[in-house]
Amino acid sequence: MNRFVSAGAIFRRDAGMGYGLAIVTFAAALLLRIYLRDTLPPGFPFLTFFPAVIVTAFLAGLRPGLLCATLSGLAAWYFFIPPLNSFGLDGASAIALGFYIFIVAVDITLIHLMHSAADDLRGEKQVTQALYDQQRTMFQELQHRVANNMTFVAALLHLQKRKVTADPSTASSALDEAQSRIETMSRIHRRLYDPASVDLPVAQYFQEICSDLLQATGAKNIVCMVDMPSIRLDIARLTTLSLLVTELVTNSLKHAFADNGGTITLKLEQLDPARLALTVSDNGRGLPKGVDLADSKGLGTRIVQSLAAQLGGELKPVTGAGAGAAWRVVFAA
Repeated sequence: MNRFVSAGAIFRRDAGMGYGLAIVTFAAALLLRIYLRDTLPPGFPFLTFFPAVIVTAFLAGLRPGLLCATLSGLAAWYFFIPPLNSFGLDGASAIALGFYIFIVAVDITLIHLMHSAADDLRGEKQVTQALYDQQRTMFQELQHRVANNMTFVAALLHLQKRKVTADPSTASSALDEAQSRIETMSRIHRRLYDPASVDLPVAQYFQEICSDLLQATGAKNIVCMVDMPSIRLDIARLTTLSLLVTELVTNSLKHAFADNGGTITLKLEQLDPARLALTVSDNGRGLPKGVDLADSKGLGTRIVQSLAAQLGGELKPVTGAGAGAAWRVVFAA
């Protein structure tokens, strides 16, 4: 039965095959009716044509069914309804044709309504399947993201533990720093999984993250400028990029500016169809001379390098960019 239905779907999709089926079934019904001319009693001109119309309408749909019904009606009228071999019309032949038209119209209409209902049902099934797949994907992504977050927090606490072990007097500041980073991660993820935030343009999204950081740190007289094209990023990369921006902006807020404030700039560039580049810069004090990010042992440095690696890139300082400090990472678009 399933194969029969699948074959019908092929005929309904391809109009040429559908009309071809209508002609073939009509021809087969006509030949069979001619073969049975002397076997059947009088009064059954449409006997072989009704199944042909029903099969054609079921397999090929409305229009091929109408074609088969029309050809069958004309053939039955000409060859098997008196006066034979003509399209003559009298009361009896008119009644016979009217009966035929009524029966095939009902059959074709019912089959067409059945196909329409089946198509609606298939459409609803596809929508349901798509919703299920989306929910499953979101759940898996949430599980993956929660696991990554727990790993990130564990690594953060481990690094802070090592710092406290080396200098117990830093215990309070280490815990405060860890708490601040975890709270920042929490704010970012609340914003990421808020549908209203994820659908924002990338520039507006990162502008709001910078505003969150400025508010959280209580920074005064500092402006965050965002220059980004209208692109969309998947949640995984958007999360990683958000954490990277958070670390770099936080570092500028802590170390780059004196009391008179300054400007932090975020710039995302489309280098080519396959690559994007993020630059985070400030107009503050600048990097110390001879700084080597690869040899740095600081917690913040380890975090940003790990995040850049998750994007498939490497964070590097930008030289010759004028006053202040600038960092750049190139990653896949």
